[in-house]
Amino acid sequence: MDLTVNVGALTLRNPVIAASGCFGYGIEYADVVDLASLGGVAVKGLFVAEREGHPAPRIIETPAGMLNAIGLQGIGVRRFIAEKLPALRERRATVIVNICGSTMDEYVELARILSDADGVAALELNISCPNIKEGGIQFGCSLAGTHAVVSAVRKVTRLPLIPKLTPNVTDVASFARASEEAGADAVSLVNTFLAMVLDVETRRPKISNGMGGLSGPAIRPIAVRMVYECRQTVKIPVIGMGGIVDARDALEFMIAGATAVQVGTANFVDPLIWGKILDGIRGYMERHQIAKIADIVGTVNDHAHS
Repeated sequence: MDLTVNVGALTLRNPVIAASGCFGYGIEYADVVDLASLGGVAVKGLFVAEREGHPAPRIIETPAGMLNAIGLQGIGVRRFIAEKLPALRERRATVIVNICGSTMDEYVELARILSDADGVAALELNISCPNIKEGGIQFGCSLAGTHAVVSAVRKVTRLPLIPKLTPNVTDVASFARASEEAGADAVSLVNTFLAMVLDVETRRPKISNGMGGLSGPAIRPIAVRMVYECRQTVKIPVIGMGGIVDARDALEFMIAGATAVQVGTANFVDPLIWGKILDGIRGYMERHQIAKIADIVGTVNDHAHS
């Protein structure tokens, strides 16, 4: 059975990627998960400098998911290259670095620095984080801004470039198209939905930031719809995510049009989820006599009207 998928020039050994922000820098999980067995590891978002993030409380559970407003706390790109990347290389992880900026120049600088680093397979351009006040989201909610930041980064790197799109817009497919026109190799979606949880006794928000990003199974059907819309609109690969907890969810995204998927929140519930999802995908391929998993991508239309 062939589980490989191609995201632009990048070949992944299988379509299952650990999502940025839910898997640390990958190394934290290395004793529990064979990093080489994953399609890829999207590391926690990096800025040029280190960041503290938001004060606690910054994660709260909801009935079918969770809200987070971590505020992109991180060690900065240089410490990542010095302290984390060598261990990821050693474990043969396919490393996708999620990069964040508060200015166009910062994205460009990050792309430059990482292009010279040994062991980076691709860049995921975080233009969609809903819980930091400055930067990212401003680019991600404007078509012109999305086009401009992707174009600027494209000029300085040959690494596969994957803008991560926000669902907090009316027509996500138009953002996928803007990314494609600016030279992106793929798009990934969705990032979290802007959301709010209040404590009725104190009448205050339950997280320090007031609002945060909603992830988990609650968002999955909306994310599947958005992946489907993007797949109808662009020719570049789409990486789908949003509330995947098992193989069936991953397959649903792929049938809707995702070439690969990312799993985030579910990893907090079960750090051993990776093998289970991959086994489930293999079982599905056996049952349906599918030799190559890439053959199911975007097949929803094949039977839509029959």
